Amino acid sequence: MAKDINVDVVIAGTGVAGLFTALHLPADKRVLMICKEDMESCDSMLAQGGICVLKDAEDYDAFFEDTMRAGHYENRKESVDIMIRSSRNVIDQLLELGVRFNKNEDGSLMYTREGAHSKPRICFHEDVTGKEITETLQRRVQELPNVEIMEYTVMEDILLQDGCCAGLVARDSSGDTLHIHAGDTVLATGGIGGLYEHSTNFPSLTGDALEVAKEHDVALEHLDYVQIHPTSLYTEHDGRSFLISESARGEGAILLNGKGERFTDELQPRDVVSKAIQAEMDKEGSRHVWLSFENVPQDVILEHFPNIYRTCLEEGYDITKEPIPVVPAQHYFMGGIHVDSDSRTTMEHLYAVGETSCNGVHGRNRLASNSLLESLVFAQRAATKIASEGKDRR
Repeated sequence: MAKDINVDVVIAGTGVAGLFTALHLPADKRVLMICKEDMESCDSMLAQGGICVLKDAEDYDAFFEDTMRAGHYENRKESVDIMIRSSRNVIDQLLELGVRFNKNEDGSLMYTREGAHSKPRICFHEDVTGKEITETLQRRVQELPNVEIMEYTVMEDILLQDGCCAGLVARDSSGDTLHIHAGDTVLATGGIGGLYEHSTNFPSLTGDALEVAKEHDVALEHLDYVQIHPTSLYTEHDGRSFLISESARGEGAILLNGKGERFTDELQPRDVVSKAIQAEMDKEGSRHVWLSFENVPQDVILEHFPNIYRTCLEEGYDITKEPIPVVPAQHYFMGGIHVDSDSRTTMEHLYAVGETSCNGVHGRNRLASNSLLESLVFAQRAATKIASEGKDRR
């Protein structure tokens, strides 16, 4: 059975990119958001380390260079500039919305550092920053009278009219086909981790938007730019790999081989550290290396990394007393659907935001904690563009 639904904007995906887009659309636009599973099963929930911010004007050059160097200077410079200059406004908005970033005793934001950052510039909430931001945005979007959310609704295709995107075709939880007619469509379906045997992503992230875009000759970009995270918790269990945040190494955790020897600089870019770990594993004939928190004060472990501490404890490891086995795993997709600085694809009225898009910010390799920031910055720009073009059409 097929059903027709008419809205102003349809958004596929309820991670931070989709949610922030919805929050910034005009209140008079009727918005429908759909997600493949439940709202909790999005990768935005899993971001541990934090979200970058430009600390002050003096930090601009270093932040820009850190992002470019991590991306092997293949980044789109205009996008990097937009992201950095927009970062403080995004953090201020998140604070206003109720995100509980860790703060110092004087009330100022506390900053941490991760690999390839030349200085601490990362805001965080314990070691579950993504969960804190996502749940806050979900609550705020659910308060909006103009936004409807449909869970367990799978995007299958886009609708076309005169060569332009005119909405989505989806299948709901009852198996009914939905023709969702919309003036503008936003793809925010996340990455591709579900296609890999070992990934920190939810299995449901299978690059659905990429397949739809390819089918309709919407430009794609850098599909081979896949980031491997150096440290996921090694386990014999099947399923999603548990991420050990890069901020652990930023706070002093070190990598050791089977002999207990340190073998690399842990604060290099992710791809460099991942290759060093793989080389050490090949050299030893092992299936993992070890991450030691011996240089991280116990109060920092318990206050900054409570979720990592609890999860490792459940797996039989007390990180305050012993190292844990870690192994690289697929983590992030830097390529995706090609978009401009306003998140527009090469098809009219079709936008892409978040990990499924490629605006060139990350280049060949993403700098730690730039993912949440990039998603929010360019989601807001998509909403702003949709609003302005909507006025032009009136």
